[in-house]
Amino acid sequence: MAAADYSYVRSPRTVVLELDGSEGGGQLVRTALACSALTGEPFRMTAVRGGRPNPGLRPQHLAAVRAAAAACDAEVTGAEEGSERLAFDPGALAGGEYEVAVGTAGSVPLVLDAVLPVGYALSAPLALRATGGTDVKWAPTADHYRTVKLPLVRRAGLDAEATVRRRGFYPAGGGAATLSLSPSEPRPLDLVDRGPLRSVTVASVASEHLAEAEVAERQAEAAGERLDVPVPVESTVEYVESDSPGSAVLVRGEYGESLAGFDALGERGRPAEAVGEAAAEAFERFDAGAAAVDGHAADQLVLPLAVAGGRVAVPRVTDHVATNTELVRAFGADVRLVEPESEPPRVVSDGGLDVR
Repeated sequence: MAAADYSYVRSPRTVVLELDGSEGGGQLVRTALACSALTGEPFRMTAVRGGRPNPGLRPQHLAAVRAAAAACDAEVTGAEEGSERLAFDPGALAGGEYEVAVGTAGSVPLVLDAVLPVGYALSAPLALRATGGTDVKWAPTADHYRTVKLPLVRRAGLDAEATVRRRGFYPAGGGAATLSLSPSEPRPLDLVDRGPLRSVTVASVASEHLAEAEVAERQAEAAGERLDVPVPVESTVEYVESDSPGSAVLVRGEYGESLAGFDALGERGRPAEAVGEAAAEAFERFDAGAAAVDGHAADQLVLPLAVAGGRVAVPRVTDHVATNTELVRAFGADVRLVEPESEPPRVVSDGGLDVR
């Protein structure tokens, strides 16, 4: 897939980077916020989420804006629900403790992602606590974020940890997690040859409302029975307090040189067994290929690559990978997509994004 043809231009009159958000979703907003905070370069985005059925900023995106703005003392205009225009002018980055509430079951891990890369430019530790949904649709689960995403970005030098204080499922949300960042030095990321499969773990979690139905156990058992791998499968089962009933399962594979994770969510009318099987089947499809990271991680590693340099073999060049690559290039990053005929596609970078 070729990268989208975005009309990113620098305005000579305002010295503000002009971004067109019409071809992407909230990821373009989060990546623009992180790039701006890192580089000190202001931006103006128009047609925010313009191609989505409900265009404009939603509560989850507004929480990301507030979090990034707090971390770098930014001046912001257009930060209103439904707004399709956003201007962000970053000030000085500072450590400290910050808190932001989504107000809905919008994804907490995605809110944290808007601030995660600023670890490369910090001079003091930073902690961000966010409340909302920890395990919800259209986003990585909290367990994927903690045990897959963060270990991968730590390989690129980011000193980051996340702690889940309370789980939040749809529709009430009410979950809470804290991202802790320390000043970090970029380290080139080489994730092309994943190596042999070393271990597989199944992490199954459900709200206490579902304990009597043994939902967490059934998810884990179904995933374990579905997996046909040459290594032992270890499972963990957990019941948690939450405002809404809900469940999630993560199948995590650790390879000699990389790791990948595949999650699935429980929902009303969907048997727990089907949830576990879905995560296991996604892992098996990945394991049959040769990519080094899973689809969730693929696009989320573009910005660390822009700073630290390196190469990552991805399952395929999705729209998310292509649009995220184009956006960081707009901030001056040397990131490119390489699609060999007989190998998985790669995101490649010489690093050197101009971090202040």
